[in-house]
Amino acid sequence: MLTANYDRLGLREGDRLLDLGCGFGRHAFEAARRGAHVVALDAGRDEVVGVVSTLVAMAEAGELSFATTRATAVQGDALALPFVDGTFDRVICSEVLEHIPDDVAAMRELARVLRPGGTMAVTVPRFGPELVNWALSDEYHNVPGGHVRIYRRSIIEQRLAETGLVVTGHHYAHGLHSPYWWLKCLVGTTNDEHRLVKLYHRFLVWDIMKKPPLTRALERVMAPLMGKSLVLYLRKPA
Repeated sequence: MLTANYDRLGLREGDRLLDLGCGFGRHAFEAARRGAHVVALDAGRDEVVGVVSTLVAMAEAGELSFATTRATAVQGDALALPFVDGTFDRVICSEVLEHIPDDVAAMRELARVLRPGGTMAVTVPRFGPELVNWALSDEYHNVPGGHVRIYRRSIIEQRLAETGLVVTGHHYAHGLHSPYWWLKCLVGTTNDEHRLVKLYHRFLVWDIMKKPPLTRALERVMAPLMGKSLVLYLRKPA
């Protein structure tokens, strides 16, 4: 399930891409499939090991070739990225900044490692749906490594612009996912055995795997109204 749109990002074969806060690699894998040279970075060792294992499995299955595509994962700190200035043509930072107390420092690092003329996609939880989650459950955000803030679009755009990046557009994503998280917050975020939670999760997995026209149309309607994620696109001036 991708949040960033690669066409709007401008990703091309051979581009150097950083997936910051990669988690278990969903954006990194798609970028590698498209022929980008990918570095997936995360603070968690388990996530990094998992991404490397999946990249190897993709190569063995013929989904990518290490002869033409460089792809790896490294453990690192978003506040001190281990790359020289202007290393990457494209950067993706998806659902990360809301976890970092010093988000401005992380934004500066993102801007630093992006080359002049390069583009970036930054995604964070959208203000309205996220506010509902916080109101319904302290357990949702008040946990180690949890969300430390809720962004208004104007605020995150301003902070990113102060690093020298230019906002070129935005959209909202995952309209079908907001009700799922509201339900989770109502019954307990760790209560995965609740009948309604299990049914809704099964529906989301089916939708992601099958992409039926009806739910894709429903997503296009719901995303602008109640999409769980805000997706920003930015460019570093040449």
